[in-house]
Amino acid sequence: MKKLNEILGTEFPFIQGGMANIATGEFAAAVSNAGALGLVGAGGMTADTLRENIRTCRRLTDKPFGVNIMLMHPQAAEMAKIAAEERVPVVTTGAGNPGAYVEMWKNAGCKVFPVIPAVVLAKRMAALGVDGVIAEGTESGGHVGEMTTMALVPQVADAMRAHGLPVIAAGGVADGRGLLAAYALGACGVQLGTCLLVSEECPIHENYKNAVLKAKDSDTVVTGRIGGTPVRILKNRMAREYVSREKAGADKMELEQYTLGSLRRAVFDGDTEAGSLMAGQVAGMLHEIRPLRAIFEDLQAGCRAQLAHLDALGV
Repeated sequence: MKKLNEILGTEFPFIQGGMANIATGEFAAAVSNAGALGLVGAGGMTADTLRENIRTCRRLTDKPFGVNIMLMHPQAAEMAKIAAEERVPVVTTGAGNPGAYVEMWKNAGCKVFPVIPAVVLAKRMAALGVDGVIAEGTESGGHVGEMTTMALVPQVADAMRAHGLPVIAAGGVADGRGLLAAYALGACGVQLGTCLLVSEECPIHENYKNAVLKAKDSDTVVTGRIGGTPVRILKNRMAREYVSREKAGADKMELEQYTLGSLRRAVFDGDTEAGSLMAGQVAGMLHEIRPLRAIFEDLQAGCRAQLAHLDALGV
């Protein structure tokens, strides 16, 4: 099995998550320049700003990079076409079926990696001719499924073996132990999100970064689970009010008032009470702001050190 860096032409076997309103062209380029695969996140963009950010990323790096397209976006079809026209090296997708676009992307030379939360969806993606899948566990920040990374990744890896497709693990990786575990579960690399929020290069407000650094192991909550739109965020006033109203039977229109523009309030305004501070369960493992390069090197070195430790124990 090839490692992810061999598949993508990067130094490290890491993909940056396509975090809406955070994954700008500048940030994606910084990630790529640090040795991983940076992604421009289309979720918080229009079609025009997506093209601008792709071109910004290309101007700032000569390394491979990609685009993440949220297929529930009202301009998803136009964005998919832009990714092909700009011949983006890698496309990842979420929140929908990319079947209508895979052939177009492949004809444009793009590698395609859908994010999936269940084995049945991985099999559907394999039938479309994608290059691999990103199996994302519920530990991750933002939009989540139900299965944990520990349970999901090995089952997806088993299912994809028949198709000869690689699996990338996402959700719950913030140090070398998590990276080694992902390899043991059958993944060829990992997608990272929460641990990159506290990088020096990440463009989120300092209040957001500090909230992630202060978070403890149980300081995240999933909103929208009852209504079928689960999103993992840090606990704050908005999250408590949302969950309380959700349990009381509020309809989607009422609940939307809590979340409308809340991610932008967190990212740009630093509103840690009414903002949506998307973060995964590994937030409790993060204690300092560091350069992207240092984060990637520590993940790699920590993985090797942990493997050596297990070898010494005779495991």
